[in-house]
Amino acid sequence: MDFELSEEQKAFQSLAYKFALKEFPPFAQECDRQEKYPREIWQKACEAGLVGIAIPEEYGGPGAGWMETALITEQLSRIDLGLGLAAVAATFGAENIINYGSEEQKKTYLPLLPAGKAIFAGAYTEPNAGSDVAGTTTRAAKDGSDYVINGSKTFITNGTICDYMVALCVTNPESPKKTQRHSLIIVDANSPGITRMKIHGKMGIRASDTAEITFEDVRVPQKNLVGKEGNGFHQLMHFFDQTRIMVASQGLGLAQGALDLALKYVQERKTFGVPLAANQAIQFQLAEMATRIELARNIIYKAAWKADNGQLDPSLNAMAKFYAGETAVWVTDKALQMHGGYGYIDEYDIQRFYRDAKILEIYEGAKEIEKITIAKRLF
Repeated sequence: MDFELSEEQKAFQSLAYKFALKEFPPFAQECDRQEKYPREIWQKACEAGLVGIAIPEEYGGPGAGWMETALITEQLSRIDLGLGLAAVAATFGAENIINYGSEEQKKTYLPLLPAGKAIFAGAYTEPNAGSDVAGTTTRAAKDGSDYVINGSKTFITNGTICDYMVALCVTNPESPKKTQRHSLIIVDANSPGITRMKIHGKMGIRASDTAEITFEDVRVPQKNLVGKEGNGFHQLMHFFDQTRIMVASQGLGLAQGALDLALKYVQERKTFGVPLAANQAIQFQLAEMATRIELARNIIYKAAWKADNGQLDPSLNAMAKFYAGETAVWVTDKALQMHGGYGYIDEYDIQRFYRDAKILEIYEGAKEIEKITIAKRLF
């Protein structure tokens, strides 16, 4: 087994970390406090080649794999999860076009992403259909050469700032199988009949845009259907099987960043005349934090390697996402505790890491759903 990264992978890793170190600090507190999407960060990330790295070369991207995606996501999230999402989530939903789109769709939409000319969103979750994806009720009815879409979505990343979205809609309501009723459809986010409302007051990742979206008689050409009609549920499950690697990498990076902050603080902070780092109880906690992070790193890198080598493993990806999310929450809790009262005020970055961490146990499949995915494959 070879655990060594290639020179190209090391270059992506270094590029992402240096970019985040330079660009994120001036915006992190402001975007968190004001719930402000960092459009300038997104534009610079595109110019640096950090957006759409999985897009094939023939469509304007570098054609990198899931390992490179994991490395970049980890390093950006290490400095700030919310700002990192401006880069890694700018393509969210467009992965379905890479997987299942027509040649015309790929040529039309994919080049826009690395060039910084468009942002995508995945319009999947509904008020009454989160983990129960097959319970989605937004309807796309045929009318002439169009679909007419009616319904609503919620918790949509990039919802108010996206240019296009890939929406999960019911197109075959008469199908006896619940999992064969849906399709994925590309929607111009500025189409008449679309209302987008920003969700305010999130606990964390406040720099990332999240919205409620309503469709009222929204007309979309039928040529915007992604893949085969009625296959939307299965296409989306494959999408989640892949992108859990990215979300797991967010947890890994955030946990590593929290450990970085803790290590710096305990060496600077003195109690009873000596640095906190001299306390063996602190050392033991730091050792356990580093161990859990390394365990998460190994399972994520294995999952990414398998995905890149034609061995996509839904169970392993679910393990990676579940474990990395829990690790992020646990590590940030320990890191904040080491900061004492100072960790409780927003002058110190660790409180933002603490708030950001919880979403990693919820979105892209709550950790309970990950456990179901794992358990089903044990028998």
